[in-house]
Amino acid sequence: MATKFVFVTGGVVSSLGKGITASSLGRLLKARGYKVSMQKCDPYYNVDPGLLSPLQHGEAFITDDGIAADLDLGHYERFIDENLRGEASVTTGKIHKAIMERELRGEYRGGTVQVIPHVTNEIKNRIRAAAKNSGADVHIVEIGGTVGDMESAPFMEAIRQMKCEMDSFDTCFIHVTLLPYIAAAGEIKTKPTQHSVISLRSIGIQPDVIVCRTEMSIPNDAKEKIALFCNVKATNVLQNADANTLYDVPLMMEEEGLAKVVCAELNLDPRTPDLTDWQETVTRFTNPKGEVRIALVGKYVALHDAYLSVAEALTHAGIAHQVAVKLTWIDSADITVENAAEKLAGYQGIIMPGGYGSRSAEGIIAAARYARTSNVPCLMIGYGMQLATVEAVRSLLGATGANSTEVDFACSPAVANVPEGRGVMPDGRREARNGGYDISLADGQIATLYGSNTIHERHSNRYEIDADFVEPLRQKGVCFTGMSVEGNYPEAFEVPEHPFYIGVIYHPEFISRPNKAHPLFVGFIGAAMGC
Repeated sequence: MATKFVFVTGGVVSSLGKGITASSLGRLLKARGYKVSMQKCDPYYNVDPGLLSPLQHGEAFITDDGIAADLDLGHYERFIDENLRGEASVTTGKIHKAIMERELRGEYRGGTVQVIPHVTNEIKNRIRAAAKNSGADVHIVEIGGTVGDMESAPFMEAIRQMKCEMDSFDTCFIHVTLLPYIAAAGEIKTKPTQHSVISLRSIGIQPDVIVCRTEMSIPNDAKEKIALFCNVKATNVLQNADANTLYDVPLMMEEEGLAKVVCAELNLDPRTPDLTDWQETVTRFTNPKGEVRIALVGKYVALHDAYLSVAEALTHAGIAHQVAVKLTWIDSADITVENAAEKLAGYQGIIMPGGYGSRSAEGIIAAARYARTSNVPCLMIGYGMQLATVEAVRSLLGATGANSTEVDFACSPAVANVPEGRGVMPDGRREARNGGYDISLADGQIATLYGSNTIHERHSNRYEIDADFVEPLRQKGVCFTGMSVEGNYPEAFEVPEHPFYIGVIYHPEFISRPNKAHPLFVGFIGAAMGC
């Protein structure tokens, strides 16, 4: 059948959970046997979300085809359990860059370049291309920002045009909005939602479904009032109340009838969903049989979204073991060699995730040394793995001046840029290993966890471990059992005599799922539990 499109917009305030609502719908449709794909349209002008500071916008999620994208793509992948392509991430910057490049090549033949039709056509083309390439039955598109924002206006106009250009039952518009509870009046107020829908209708978009974010249940009279004033069927006004966990949301929205309503709007068979696996995941999460205390040592702990996928992967591993993961966020700037034991005492495991730049690197090195010498289970990822290698070179090989050239360009490098095989991009950036690459694993703890000697993992690194240190470190007990297939780069190390001391240059957190926890995280949490 022809692909159906669902467009998700937001109103009243930001951070309402449009992404989780969209992801939940994707999960519910997939549970009904439909092939689902998803896409995020962000109104900011950044061309490459990977260049955004993690403290500005949270983590940059890396797709398997090597595109840095908004963190909402991580929610999408984890909920619908599908690998999305980089084209699932669209920004205003990408749209305008493509248009300007065409204009400079003379493709517009001297014509005036305008928002309509050039910008809106580019947006529509990207939405349709992503849907076609995915082969999906239903393509869900989340429009970032809040209705009324000037930045999102071209995206709103583009999806308005798409509805006009498509057949009946081929599109469904969902508007996620806030219903505040006014304690003094003892009432849920519908007026902000009414005004939000008025703004939406003023640009030519009539929502088919309204999802109301609320702290408590919405009385029927409030739903009927919203339906009347917003010109929506009463059955299509749904609540999305606060949940104890993100994983509860698909089940809550199933009870509300979200998928049934959307199927009716798209003229699809509602089918009976199979949510057994998801229900089991939620049951294991909400009924832990114990807990494990983990310290996350990183550079960007002031904004937890900077390590969102890492935190989620730890939760998934906790679900696999049916334990609650109690995560403490520790700024690496606060850790030194002298106080590491004091700061990290009492934790059953330590995780050091990715990052970049020189700030606070010594704190990560000190934490790695403490974990290695104190036999505390430790998982190091990306930047954390590179600095743990620096620690090993300093401590075990006596090279006290060793460092990463990312931290100290004049150092004796244990980690450095690798110029051969990688060019410099037109904007001056060095090319990175971004996306999925194959890795060969020698026999050892890592291979045992994966159950394979060949794996495929996502990368995001411009710096590599100097392979000259592989053999000297092996003789000191730090074994690089993972090497890249395509370039013979060191990928992963382990210490066989340690309960769990594993570093990987790739990012396993990006492919972990609530019902399919990543084996490295499962092994790490198991080791922290003493298994």
